[in-house]
Amino acid sequence: MIYIRKPGQVSYGESIGIILIDSEAPYIPGDVANATTYDFPVRFQRVPGLTVDRIMNHDISLLDAVRNAAEILKSEGVRAITSDCGFMALYQQELVETLDVPVFLSSLLQIPFMKNLIPKDAKIGVITANKNSLTKEILSLCEGDIPGRIVIEGLEKAPCFSSAFLKEEGTLNTVQVEKEVVQAAKKLQNDYPNMKSILLECSVLPPYASAVQKATGLPVFDFVTMIRYMHSVVVRGQKNGFM
Repeated sequence: MIYIRKPGQVSYGESIGIILIDSEAPYIPGDVANATTYDFPVRFQRVPGLTVDRIMNHDISLLDAVRNAAEILKSEGVRAITSDCGFMALYQQELVETLDVPVFLSSLLQIPFMKNLIPKDAKIGVITANKNSLTKEILSLCEGDIPGRIVIEGLEKAPCFSSAFLKEEGTLNTVQVEKEVVQAAKKLQNDYPNMKSILLECSVLPPYASAVQKATGLPVFDFVTMIRYMHSVVVRGQKNGFM
């Protein structure tokens, strides 16, 4: 086999590029921003100035900075680009139009797929970092504003979650955060008995997906399910076996 270099590229083999918001928190295994979450190589690129507060307030003024981060990842050879915040839906369409690689910035992009897996009168539960920030406008950017179908529970008032990820105080109590996330899921299930699936919007929530599924018995989607799916699409492997 003959390989040909790609101009300007000095490393190879990282399939998924991940744009990071400018946030400092303990990102544990299972989190989108922890490389050990994946069984394939990923590449990270931070967007300076794109803080939790600014993304939660839908700051479109950072579009150029986000686009620049995406262009850097593309220049380093990634085959698809995602992010570590569901609210990055704010920049989804602009990047889709300007980058020549698949772009899937928000976990919310899974909602249209989820909708088609369950009955027409069933609900999709969304657990988000901040319910006040998850507006109809943000959902619409991912074709996720489905009238009468989406029910939302936020973690903005959950003490341990808020301390670690919204206030960025530097300490994460995973046992307590898991309890808060499961409590949010159970509240949705109790309030909406016809909820048939759950989406964990926030990129720090995948480590608790198993506990949510155990508590509710429902299919649970998150950022990592989306990233793994996209990796399987852009990096197709040959099957080895026999018959």
